Amino acid sequence: MGDPELDHTTPERLIVHESGTDYRFLCVALARASDCTPSRDEEQMNVKTLGALAAVALMAACSTPAPTAPEATPVAAGIVPGSQEDLVANVGDRVFYDFNAATLRSDAKGTLDKQAAWLAKYASVNVQVAGNCDERGTEEYNLALGERRAHSAASYLKAKGVASARLSTISYGKDRPTALGDNEQSWAQNRNTITSVR
Repeated sequence: MGDPELDHTTPERLIVHESGTDYRFLCVALARASDCTPSRDEEQMNVKTLGALAAVALMAACSTPAPTAPEATPVAAGIVPGSQEDLVANVGDRVFYDFNAATLRSDAKGTLDKQAAWLAKYASVNVQVAGNCDERGTEEYNLALGERRAHSAASYLKAKGVASARLSTISYGKDRPTALGDNEQSWAQNRNTITSVR
């Protein structure tokens, strides 16, 4: 027969796992311990271990990028790179001016900076910069103002590295309004230069 002291100090317990599998848990009891309850040190160690495992799992989850939908490329969206549609959709084809002015505003310079970068990317593309005005003023005055606007935008692009041979200018004066209406909102839209791929 086995050692009675050994039998007394090694009680056996049945543990039921979440998945339904039975595991046998042997607890070595020290001197007259009657149960297998873990000590306070063991509990703290278990808590620390679980905390460390949770931290590792959290870091792994954070380091894995969440799946994102693929971005549409110009070709996938039906836009040919280096085309007028590409310029309009991805850069902006027009800049706006104040009343009776041909001086570039800060927002106009921002758009022209993007146009210059786009033109650097598509070195074989040539463009025309067309100056436009609102309906007020004489035909002659607006043609001259439209020309000054076109030259100011083209000069800015040249200063940003676009070759003069790739740029042409034209003035339409008040003959090609983009917004119809006799109010400031429409007039503000018509005071512009429009860059077109040629």
